[in-house]
Amino acid sequence: MIRCLQTLLLLLLGTRLTQSAPTIQNNFFYHDLFDGNGNREIPFSGVRIHVDPTQASVFAVRGSNVTLPCRFWYEPELSSPTREVRVKWSWLPASGGQEVDVMVAIGSRCRSFGNFRGRVQLRRDVPGDAALFMTELQLNDTGRYRCEVVDGLEDKSTFIDLELRGVVFPYQHPRGRYLLSFLGAQQVCEEQDSSLATFTQLLQSWKEGLNWCNAGWLADGTVQYPITRPRVPCGGHGLAAGVRNYGRRRLHLHHYDVFCFTSSLRGRVYYLQPYRKMNLTEAQQVCHEDGAEVAKVGQLYAAWQFRGLDHCDAGWLADGSVRYPITRPRKNCGPSEPGVRSFGFPPPQHKHGVYCYKSVDE
Repeated sequence: MIRCLQTLLLLLLGTRLTQSAPTIQNNFFYHDLFDGNGNREIPFSGVRIHVDPTQASVFAVRGSNVTLPCRFWYEPELSSPTREVRVKWSWLPASGGQEVDVMVAIGSRCRSFGNFRGRVQLRRDVPGDAALFMTELQLNDTGRYRCEVVDGLEDKSTFIDLELRGVVFPYQHPRGRYLLSFLGAQQVCEEQDSSLATFTQLLQSWKEGLNWCNAGWLADGTVQYPITRPRVPCGGHGLAAGVRNYGRRRLHLHHYDVFCFTSSLRGRVYYLQPYRKMNLTEAQQVCHEDGAEVAKVGQLYAAWQFRGLDHCDAGWLADGSVRYPITRPRKNCGPSEPGVRSFGFPPPQHKHGVYCYKSVDE
C-alpha cells in the first residue's frame, strides 16, 4: 500500500513538473527541487546555454601552435556563482572514420587522450572561454573538431575545421605506375615525410594549378586525379577541367599511384655537390659527412613551397629518385611553370648531385 502511494505521488509530481517547465523545441530544461547539488551548481530553469565557434575554419602549418575558438554563454544571463560545466573536445579525422576523444575538462580538472595527450589544453582566458589550445601540430591533425559544453541537462555543441596549409604532390612506386595498394600508399607518404592527401587538399591544389593525369589514392580511400588542361590521355577534350573521381576502391586489391601532402619544414634542404657528381651511395655518404641526411621527397617539396628553394641541378633524394625544385622558371630548367621536376628513379650507379636535409636551421 505504501509503495502504491509513493508511485502515485511521483506520478502527480512528474505531471506538475511537466506542466510547469518551459518547452522550447530542440532544447533541454530542468527543475531541481533541492537547493543545489553540493557541487557549487545552483539550480536554474528556463535558461538556455549557447555554444559558438566564432569562426568556421582555422588554418595553420605543421609544427605550429593553434587555438580552436569556442565560447559559451547563458540566456538569460546567470547571476549565480561560477558553474563547473563539462567541456569536451572531439575530432573527426579528415580521412573519415569514427569521432575520437581529444580532451575532457570539468572545472580545473582536465584529461587529454591518445595522440593529443600532452598537446592540448583549454585556454580559459575569460568566463565562457572553452577554446582548445594545441601545440606541435602534426600532418594528421586536420579534420573537424567538436566543442561540446554540458551543464546539467543542457548539452550543446558546435564544430570547427582545422586545415593545414601545405603542398600536394603525386608519387608513384619506384618500379612504375599503379603499383601501390592503399596501405602501400600510406606507407610511402609517411616515408617521404608526408601523409595521404585529403580531397580538400587535392581540390585546393587543383585550384592552384596542379595538373596530373595519373590516378592516385586519397586519405578517404577514393582514387582521384586533378586536370586543369583536358587532353586525350586524360579523358579527352570533351571532359571539363576538374578533379576526376574513380570513387572508392578496394584497399587491398586495387593499385594506383598516390597523392601525398606535406606542410612546413623545420630544418633546411640544400643542394650539395662537393667536387664531382656521385652515385646514390656516395651521395648518402657526403650528406652524412656534412652532418645531414639525404632529403626526402616531402622535404624537398616543403622547401620549394615554404622556403622558395630554387636550384636547376638535379640531385638524389632518399627514395632513390632524382629531382630539382624551380620557383623561377627559366631557360634550360624545364617547363614554364614553377614546380619540382623529376627524372624518376635512375639506376643507383648514375652520377648526380644530392639534396641534403639538416633538422635544425643553422
